[in-house]
Amino acid sequence: MSYQLYINTTIGNTLQESLDELIQYGQITPNLAIKVLLQFDKSINQALSNRVKSRLTFKAGKLNTYRFCDNVWTFMLNDVEFREVQEIAKVDKVKIVACDGKSEYQN
Repeated sequence: MSYQLYINTTIGNTLQESLDELIQYGQITPNLAIKVLLQFDKSINQALSNRVKSRLTFKAGKLNTYRFCDNVWTFMLNDVEFREVQEIAKVDKVKIVACDGKSEYQN
């Protein structure tokens, strides 16, 4: 299953805006823009699974809500502490979206 998670990030939104501009100026076709967006998600997914080696742990003060739909978990957490070796970050609210890590992108 192909998930389109990374397209809604800051860099993904910026890519979409840039592609829209190129379409408006007639420099690319809408079909090419769609192919670029699909490749973007595949590339980000591959890079995260193959290149990122660091790990972190987190502890939440409260699990506010959770949902499992279409093989995707969504967690809304409050008062969360993230730890990576010596560094600690605390945030009030976090939304975690978790999908199956074994996808067609890994082939």
